[in-house]
Amino acid sequence: MSDKNDVLLSIRGLEKSYGSLDVIKGIDLDVHRGDVLGIIGPSGSGKSTFIRCLNMMEIPTRGDLEFAGKKVSPIFKSKNGEIGIGELRRRVGMVFQHFNLYPHCSVLENITMGPLIVQKENKAECVEYAMDLLDQVGLAEKRDVYPNHLSGGQKQRVAIARALAMKPDLMLFDEVTSALDPELVGEVLNVIEKLVKNGMTMALVTHEMAFAADIASKVIFIDEGRISETGNPETVLRNPTSPRLKTFLSRFHS
Repeated sequence: MSDKNDVLLSIRGLEKSYGSLDVIKGIDLDVHRGDVLGIIGPSGSGKSTFIRCLNMMEIPTRGDLEFAGKKVSPIFKSKNGEIGIGELRRRVGMVFQHFNLYPHCSVLENITMGPLIVQKENKAECVEYAMDLLDQVGLAEKRDVYPNHLSGGQKQRVAIARALAMKPDLMLFDEVTSALDPELVGEVLNVIEKLVKNGMTMALVTHEMAFAADIASKVIFIDEGRISETGNPETVLRNPTSPRLKTFLSRFHS
Protein backbone atom coordinates (compact mmCIF):
# COMPACT_ATOMS: atom_id res chain seq x y z
CA MET A 1 0.00 0.00 0.00
CA SER A 2 1.23 3.54 -0.78
CA ASP A 3 2.14 5.75 2.17
CA LYS A 4 2.78 9.45 2.62
CA ASN A 5 6.44 9.07 1.66
CA ASP A 6 5.37 7.82 -1.78
CA VAL A 7 3.35 10.96 -2.55
CA LEU A 8 5.02 12.81 -5.41
CA LEU A 9 2.35 15.49 -5.91
CA SER A 10 -0.17 16.57 -3.30
CA ILE A 11 -3.07 18.85 -4.28
CA ARG A 12 -5.27 20.50 -1.67
CA GLY A 13 -8.18 22.88 -2.19
CA LEU A 14 -7.20 23.65 -5.78
CA GLU A 15 -9.33 26.34 -7.40
CA LYS A 16 -8.96 28.27 -10.64
CA SER A 17 -11.11 31.18 -11.70
CA TYR A 18 -11.07 33.58 -14.63
CA GLY A 19 -12.82 36.66 -13.37
CA SER A 20 -16.26 35.52 -12.25
CA LEU A 21 -15.94 32.17 -14.04
CA ASP A 22 -15.01 29.36 -11.64
CA VAL A 23 -13.41 26.56 -13.65
CA ILE A 24 -11.84 24.42 -10.90
CA LYS A 25 -13.90 24.44 -7.74
CA GLY A 26 -11.86 22.70 -5.08
CA ILE A 27 -9.86 19.56 -5.86
CA ASP A 28 -7.97 17.41 -3.36
CA LEU A 29 -5.77 14.66 -4.78
CA ASP A 30 -2.53 12.77 -4.17
CA VAL A 31 -0.40 11.37 -6.99
CA HIS A 32 1.95 8.65 -5.74
CA ARG A 33 5.19 7.60 -7.38
CA GLY A 34 4.41 5.08 -10.09
CA ASP A 35 0.77 6.16 -10.38
CA VAL A 36 -0.87 6.37 -13.78
CA LEU A 37 -3.74 8.81 -13.28
CA GLY A 38 -6.43 8.86 -15.95
CA ILE A 39 -8.43 12.10 -16.05
CA ILE A 40 -11.77 11.94 -17.86
CA GLY A 41 -14.79 14.17 -18.16
CA PRO A 42 -16.96 16.10 -20.60
CA SER A 43 -15.68 19.03 -22.65
CA GLY A 44 -15.63 22.20 -20.58
CA SER A 45 -15.45 20.33 -17.27
CA GLY A 46 -12.05 21.79 -16.36
CA LYS A 47 -9.78 18.81 -17.16
CA SER A 48 -7.20 20.71 -19.19
CA THR A 49 -7.20 23.65 -16.78
CA PHE A 50 -6.64 21.24 -13.90
CA ILE A 51 -3.70 19.43 -15.50
CA ARG A 52 -2.11 22.75 -16.51
CA CYS A 53 -2.27 23.84 -12.88
CA LEU A 54 -0.16 20.83 -11.92
CA ASN A 55 2.98 22.35 -13.43
CA MET A 56 1.86 25.96 -12.99
CA MET A 57 1.16 26.58 -16.66
CA GLU A 58 -1.97 28.00 -15.06
CA ILE A 59 -1.45 29.60 -11.66
CA PRO A 60 -4.18 28.39 -9.27
CA THR A 61 -6.42 31.04 -7.78
CA ARG A 62 -6.49 29.23 -4.44
CA GLY A 63 -5.13 26.04 -2.95
CA ASP A 64 -1.77 24.40 -2.38
CA LEU A 65 0.52 22.08 -4.31
CA GLU A 66 3.35 20.08 -2.77
CA PHE A 67 5.89 18.36 -4.98
CA ALA A 68 8.22 15.73 -3.50
CA GLY A 69 7.30 16.98 -0.03
CA LYS A 70 7.96 20.65 -0.71
CA LYS A 71 5.40 23.40 -1.16
CA VAL A 72 5.20 24.82 -4.68
CA SER A 73 5.67 28.59 -4.84
CA PRO A 74 4.15 30.75 -7.61
CA ILE A 75 7.49 32.54 -8.08
CA PHE A 76 10.05 31.28 -10.60
CA LYS A 77 13.07 30.56 -8.39
CA SER A 78 13.12 28.03 -5.57
CA LYS A 79 13.89 29.52 -2.15
CA ASN A 80 13.08 29.20 1.53
CA GLY A 81 12.61 25.44 1.16
CA GLU A 82 9.89 25.83 -1.48
CA ILE A 83 9.94 24.71 -5.11
CA GLY A 84 9.64 27.52 -7.63
CA ILE A 85 7.92 27.31 -10.99
CA GLY A 86 11.22 26.95 -12.84
CA GLU A 87 12.28 23.83 -10.92
CA LEU A 88 8.75 22.41 -11.00
CA ARG A 89 8.60 22.61 -14.79
CA ARG A 90 11.99 20.95 -15.09
CA ARG A 91 10.73 18.04 -13.01
CA VAL A 92 7.23 17.83 -14.46
CA GLY A 93 7.15 17.24 -18.22
CA MET A 94 4.10 18.12 -20.27
CA VAL A 95 2.90 17.11 -23.71
CA PHE A 96 0.12 19.12 -25.31
CA GLN A 97 -2.64 18.43 -27.78
CA HIS A 98 -0.98 20.45 -30.57
CA PHE A 99 2.68 19.34 -30.30
CA ASN A 100 4.20 22.85 -29.89
CA LEU A 101 7.45 21.86 -31.59
CA TYR A 102 9.84 24.58 -32.74
CA PRO A 103 9.33 24.66 -36.53
CA HIS A 104 12.75 26.20 -37.25
CA CYS A 105 14.59 23.41 -35.40
CA SER A 106 15.26 19.84 -36.47
CA VAL A 107 13.88 16.93 -34.48
CA LEU A 108 17.20 16.48 -32.70
CA GLU A 109 17.47 20.20 -31.94
CA ASN A 110 13.93 20.21 -30.51
CA ILE A 111 14.85 17.44 -28.11
CA THR A 112 18.27 18.71 -27.02
CA MET A 113 17.36 22.39 -26.61
CA GLY A 114 15.95 22.09 -23.10
CA PRO A 115 18.80 20.07 -21.54
CA LEU A 116 21.40 22.25 -23.27
CA ILE A 117 19.94 25.67 -22.46
CA VAL A 118 18.02 25.09 -19.23
CA GLN A 119 20.08 22.38 -17.56
CA LYS A 120 23.46 23.33 -19.09
CA GLU A 121 24.23 19.69 -19.88
CA ASN A 122 27.12 18.44 -22.00
CA LYS A 123 26.21 18.55 -25.70
CA ALA A 124 27.58 15.12 -26.59
CA GLU A 125 25.69 13.55 -23.69
CA CYS A 126 22.50 15.41 -24.67
CA VAL A 127 22.73 14.17 -28.24
CA GLU A 128 23.40 10.61 -27.10
CA TYR A 129 20.40 10.64 -24.76
CA ALA A 130 18.19 12.30 -27.38
CA MET A 131 19.07 9.59 -29.89
CA ASP A 132 18.21 6.95 -27.31
CA LEU A 133 14.83 8.61 -26.79
CA LEU A 134 14.23 8.84 -30.53
CA ASP A 135 14.99 5.16 -30.79
CA GLN A 136 12.47 4.47 -28.02
CA VAL A 137 9.72 6.35 -29.88
CA GLY A 138 10.70 4.80 -33.22
CA LEU A 139 12.00 7.95 -34.90
CA ALA A 140 15.79 7.68 -34.86
CA GLU A 141 15.92 8.10 -38.64
CA LYS A 142 14.10 11.46 -38.36
CA ARG A 143 16.81 13.21 -36.29
CA ASP A 144 17.60 15.83 -38.95
CA VAL A 145 14.06 16.29 -40.25
CA TYR A 146 12.07 19.46 -39.54
CA PRO A 147 8.59 19.28 -37.95
CA ASN A 148 6.71 20.34 -41.09
CA HIS A 149 7.90 17.13 -42.77
CA LEU A 150 6.44 14.91 -40.04
CA SER A 151 2.99 13.39 -39.66
CA GLY A 152 0.87 14.35 -36.67
CA GLY A 153 1.68 11.10 -34.91
CA GLN A 154 5.40 11.59 -35.51
CA LYS A 155 5.23 15.16 -34.19
CA GLN A 156 3.54 13.96 -31.04
CA ARG A 157 6.14 11.24 -30.50
CA VAL A 158 8.89 13.86 -30.88
CA ALA A 159 7.04 16.04 -28.35
CA ILE A 160 7.04 13.12 -25.89
CA ALA A 161 10.77 12.55 -26.46
CA ARG A 162 11.42 16.27 -25.94
CA ALA A 163 9.62 16.20 -22.59
CA LEU A 164 11.47 13.05 -21.53
CA ALA A 165 14.82 14.64 -22.39
CA MET A 166 14.50 16.75 -19.24
CA LYS A 167 14.35 13.50 -17.21
CA PRO A 168 11.14 14.45 -15.39
CA ASP A 169 9.75 12.78 -12.29
CA LEU A 170 6.19 13.22 -13.54
CA MET A 171 4.71 13.38 -17.04
CA LEU A 172 1.49 15.19 -17.91
CA PHE A 173 -0.41 14.46 -21.12
CA ASP A 174 -3.23 16.79 -22.16
CA GLU A 175 -5.42 14.99 -24.73
CA VAL A 176 -2.36 14.17 -26.81
CA THR A 177 -4.27 12.10 -29.37
CA SER A 178 -7.31 14.31 -29.90
CA ALA A 179 -5.75 16.28 -32.78
CA LEU A 180 -4.56 13.16 -34.61
CA ASP A 181 -6.14 11.24 -37.46
CA PRO A 182 -7.57 7.98 -36.09
CA GLU A 183 -4.95 5.81 -37.81
CA LEU A 184 -2.15 7.73 -36.04
CA VAL A 185 -3.53 7.44 -32.51
CA GLY A 186 -2.15 3.96 -31.91
CA GLU A 187 1.49 4.89 -32.49
CA VAL A 188 1.31 7.57 -29.79
CA LEU A 189 -0.55 5.36 -27.33
CA ASN A 190 2.07 2.65 -27.84
CA VAL A 191 4.79 5.07 -26.71
CA ILE A 192 2.80 6.03 -23.60
CA GLU A 193 2.21 2.37 -22.82
CA LYS A 194 5.97 1.75 -22.92
CA LEU A 195 6.47 4.58 -20.42
CA VAL A 196 3.90 2.99 -18.12
CA LYS A 197 5.71 -0.36 -18.31
CA ASN A 198 8.96 1.44 -17.42
CA GLY A 199 7.36 2.85 -14.25
CA MET A 200 6.90 6.48 -15.27
CA THR A 201 4.56 8.42 -13.00
CA MET A 202 2.00 10.22 -15.15
CA ALA A 203 -1.35 11.94 -15.36
CA LEU A 204 -3.22 12.03 -18.63
CA VAL A 205 -6.36 13.74 -19.79
CA THR A 206 -7.88 11.45 -22.37
CA HIS A 207 -10.99 10.44 -24.27
CA GLU A 208 -9.46 7.05 -25.06
CA MET A 209 -11.53 5.13 -22.51
CA ALA A 210 -10.34 1.65 -23.42
CA PHE A 211 -6.74 2.81 -23.19
CA ALA A 212 -7.32 4.45 -19.81
CA ALA A 213 -8.97 1.27 -18.58
CA ASP A 214 -5.92 -0.75 -19.60
CA ILE A 215 -3.11 1.44 -18.24
CA ALA A 216 -4.45 3.66 -15.44
CA SER A 217 -3.94 2.75 -11.80
CA LYS A 218 -6.53 5.38 -10.82
CA VAL A 219 -9.19 7.27 -12.77
CA ILE A 220 -10.87 10.53 -11.79
CA PHE A 221 -14.04 11.85 -13.41
CA ILE A 222 -14.08 15.65 -13.41
CA ASP A 223 -17.46 17.28 -13.88
CA GLU A 224 -18.16 21.01 -13.51
CA GLY A 225 -14.76 21.66 -11.98
CA ARG A 226 -14.89 18.99 -9.28
CA ILE A 227 -13.86 15.35 -8.95
CA SER A 228 -17.20 13.62 -9.19
CA GLU A 229 -15.93 10.03 -8.98
CA THR A 230 -12.56 8.44 -8.32
CA GLY A 231 -11.27 4.90 -8.09
CA ASN A 232 -9.60 2.12 -10.03
CA PRO A 233 -10.50 1.67 -13.72
CA GLU A 234 -12.65 -1.36 -13.02
CA THR A 235 -14.84 0.69 -10.70
CA VAL A 236 -14.97 4.02 -12.51
CA LEU A 237 -14.94 2.94 -16.16
CA ARG A 238 -16.45 -0.53 -16.17
CA ASN A 239 -18.87 -0.30 -13.25
CA PRO A 240 -19.85 3.37 -12.83
CA THR A 241 -22.40 4.16 -10.15
CA SER A 242 -23.53 7.75 -10.72
CA PRO A 243 -26.07 8.52 -13.46
CA ARG A 244 -23.86 11.40 -14.65
CA LEU A 245 -20.84 9.17 -15.23
CA LYS A 246 -22.97 6.45 -16.82
CA THR A 247 -24.35 8.99 -19.29
CA PHE A 248 -20.86 10.28 -20.07
CA LEU A 249 -19.42 6.82 -20.66
CA SER A 250 -22.37 5.72 -22.80
CA ARG A 251 -21.04 7.97 -25.58
CA PHE A 252 -17.98 5.74 -25.88
CA HIS A 253 -19.72 2.37 -25.93
CA SER A 254 -20.36 0.73 -29.28
